[in-house]
Amino acid sequence: MDGFEHQKHARAVIVYDGDCAFCRRSIALIRQRDRDDRFEYVPRQEPGLEERFPQIAEGDFDTGMRLIEPDQSVHVGADAIYRIACRLPYYRRWAWMYHMPLIRGLSRRVYAWVAKNRLKLSRVCREDEACALPAAGRGRTPHQRE
Repeated sequence: MDGFEHQKHARAVIVYDGDCAFCRRSIALIRQRDRDDRFEYVPRQEPGLEERFPQIAEGDFDTGMRLIEPDQSVHVGADAIYRIACRLPYYRRWAWMYHMPLIRGLSRRVYAWVAKNRLKLSRVCREDEACALPAAGRGRTPHQRE
């Protein structure tokens, strides 16, 4: 198999914090939409990860998920989300907006805030349900019954 053929069949790898419920839930949502199996999903805690991908050994994982392309280039945080969206049905229609300067800047700021606060956000995530904001002061969440 030549290099082009290998890259055509190679999947991008999403590396995420497997200890974070918010991150696991986010990955579950991506997996649901990844009908063509375009990604491999690997928690950053997986043994041998840095040997497999030495380019991710450097850097602070608290800045966000990593998307490792088949050519071994790495995208972090909001940039990774953009690259993921480009490969997913429906979302690829809207991904172009990331190139708008205000959208890109805002997306990076929001992602940085979420990454910094993901453990706090994990407290409102349940493995079997979508993440919901706490009910205090906000009325009922979608998961509360009358």
